[in-house]
Amino acid sequence: MKKFMSLRDKIENEYKNALKSKNKVKISTYRLILSGIKDLDILNRSGPNKKDTDDSDISKLLKKMIKQRSESIDVYKKNNRDDLLEIEQQEVNILSTYLPKQLTEDEIKNICTETISKLKAESIKDMGRVMGELKKTNSENIDFSIAGKILKELLNNK
Repeated sequence: MKKFMSLRDKIENEYKNALKSKNKVKISTYRLILSGIKDLDILNRSGPNKKDTDDSDISKLLKKMIKQRSESIDVYKKNNRDDLLEIEQQEVNILSTYLPKQLTEDEIKNICTETISKLKAESIKDMGRVMGELKKTNSENIDFSIAGKILKELLNNK
């Protein structure tokens, strides 16, 4: 008996449940995810380094999809399109359930501060080094667009 269920299996199961419950937002979101996974499969099979699509590939895809929706949400907020904003937000919520919990801005700031002092970073010139360390230690749960802003702020004030 297989105890560990892959991300793909979980997503396919949830898609079937969404079809049964006739939840339009979930159905369309899961179709988008599954189509993205199929594209990844094709890319991974046809590339020079042939491999099976794994959970890590799917996580990257989900992060990218969340980022796209977050950008759309910002646009919809500016243009007062609450109808579209709500759909995008529901999609982000669905996509997020398959990723590790993202850290809050305050938590990211604390980690950035610790990393800067650990690496003895002095100025904005050290940003690449600090960012590299963050990616090594916290790549799963940090939003790097937020981390980048925080690092610039912290390193410019040094």
